[in-house]
Amino acid sequence: MTTQFLNPVNTQTWSNGRHVVRCTQAVQETRDVRTFCFVAEQPILFYFKPGQFVTLELEIDGEQIMRSYSISSSPSVPYSFSITVKRIPGGKVSNWLHDNLVEGFELAVHGPIGDFNAIDYPTENILMLSGGVGITPVMSMARWFFDTNANVNACFIHSARTPQDVIYSRELDHMCSRIDSFNVHVICERQEPGQPWVGYRGYLNQQMLELIAPDFMNFEVFCCGPTPYMRAIRQILGNAGFDMAHYHEESFGSTPAAVAEDVIEHAEAAAEALDQADMVSVTFADSDKYVRVPRGETVHAAAAKVGLHIPKACGMGLCGTCRVELKAGTVDMQHNGGITEEDEEVGFILACCSRPLGDVVVGY
Repeated sequence: MTTQFLNPVNTQTWSNGRHVVRCTQAVQETRDVRTFCFVAEQPILFYFKPGQFVTLELEIDGEQIMRSYSISSSPSVPYSFSITVKRIPGGKVSNWLHDNLVEGFELAVHGPIGDFNAIDYPTENILMLSGGVGITPVMSMARWFFDTNANVNACFIHSARTPQDVIYSRELDHMCSRIDSFNVHVICERQEPGQPWVGYRGYLNQQMLELIAPDFMNFEVFCCGPTPYMRAIRQILGNAGFDMAHYHEESFGSTPAAVAEDVIEHAEAAAEALDQADMVSVTFADSDKYVRVPRGETVHAAAAKVGLHIPKACGMGLCGTCRVELKAGTVDMQHNGGITEEDEEVGFILACCSRPLGDVVVGY
């Protein structure tokens, strides 16, 4: 059985698309963070670029929901991959995953994709900055460098709320202890009673950065964390005169579950006031719905105006979740790698980043 499972003839290589996977393990990292590990029934070599993400296809309370998560594991462990999820108070998807995603649970994933990765920007000096659960994509990079004995000078700076909230703490200590060129620095915002801490306290600032990594101006920087955190990092680097061409960050666009009726009505009223010459029609053939929208509006936004919700996760043409068929007409599609050339050739587009150049017909 084992020989058949590992038969290279039956092994597939992961490619951007839809795959059904099974959860093999759920690991409690901290009090509100859990890592979920996945494999495929038919062996798949889960090759991806460290830092990329996948999109989960879920059904919660009868509603189909797509949500993107960075891969936290390394492609150096090829027959499985992991994501790490923080339970968010009131978060529909994160709470559902923590409560329901157990060993043996099957679900579909889309991906892997993403421009935020350590392969496309090779460097000898890398600075990885993360806040909270934003540690996941840079941890994938760190694991890749560690497992492959990469010849890089790496500085890993992580910011957490308290010592108890430091994700992957023991593994980071282990990696740091084994490789002289891999340096880990953790900054805790505060210290709760009973939590010993002798590291950095407060928030990362320019003075602290210069103390930890005096030569950071010569590094390739990868950053992921909450929006305020990344905004602060950009300001720190900007004030220091850092060349932002060597700065990379990961962020996902919002994914509203529905569009409020009053918003739809307001948009329709505004559209009626526009010169008809500036309008194009979008027909959704499968739903028998039609709408006129201003030039420059996306197919996804047009769908929302007639009450259609095309699933999306990133909103930036990265994840490929909102792929639909363009049956007639042309669009200007400015994607970020979320669709293959083969799919484009046969008529597929990404609704979130495709703007009709004239009247179009979409298969949805």
